[in-house]
Amino acid sequence: MKLLMIEDNESVSEMMKMFFLNEEWDVTFEYDGKDGLDQFLASPDSWDMVTLDLNLPTMDGVTVCREIRKVSTTVPIIMLTARDSESDQVIGLEMGADDYVTKPFSPITLIARIKALHRRAVLTDDTDKVSNEIDEAFDVITDHFKMNTKTREAYLDDQLVEGLTPKEFDLLLTLAKKPRQVFSREKLLELVWDYQYFGDERTVDAHIKKLRQKIEKVGPQVIQTVWGVGYKFDDSGVGE
Repeated sequence: MKLLMIEDNESVSEMMKMFFLNEEWDVTFEYDGKDGLDQFLASPDSWDMVTLDLNLPTMDGVTVCREIRKVSTTVPIIMLTARDSESDQVIGLEMGADDYVTKPFSPITLIARIKALHRRAVLTDDTDKVSNEIDEAFDVITDHFKMNTKTREAYLDDQLVEGLTPKEFDLLLTLAKKPRQVFSREKLLELVWDYQYFGDERTVDAHIKKLRQKIEKVGPQVIQTVWGVGYKFDDSGVGE
């Protein structure tokens, strides 16, 4: 794995360097936001993963994340933040980060998060490469909704839901494959993020919020909250 770590705390970088070396990953360290962005932009397609501190000199992590997403919608990004504030974490996720880890963190936890996110990215990439031709067949078809996992497109009453990130698409696919089934946040972390014990439920909530905003641009809401339990997909009431 080729990883770019943008982190201004050199002690954190030095600590993680030992763990990355043990994994035999090819890691580049940058300590300034703009320098990190320039490093990524020099070869956007070469990176398998980016870990990004929220508080960086010259250019903050949220801005760096937004600029990376303008170039690549697929590279996995993990935001590192010293602030345990829900608003900061949601902002990072809304700018395009796939996950966040709050400092101080266990190196083993960060390694596990990176591996889980990378596994999902590889599986998605392998699915996209199954066929070089666009397959118009839809893998999920409900009353008003359909999804194609090869083109990574979702339609509500034939209107394309635009701008879905890889994680948002995977989350929507997981829900839509089993309409009206209620999924807990813990189960969604396990199915979509591969987190079983160390995931944060707010990751799910932030992605659901962005997903709903994109769906509502083309039609009625199909993701419903089941209070005290989790979320479900239900388009049976669309058009009524």
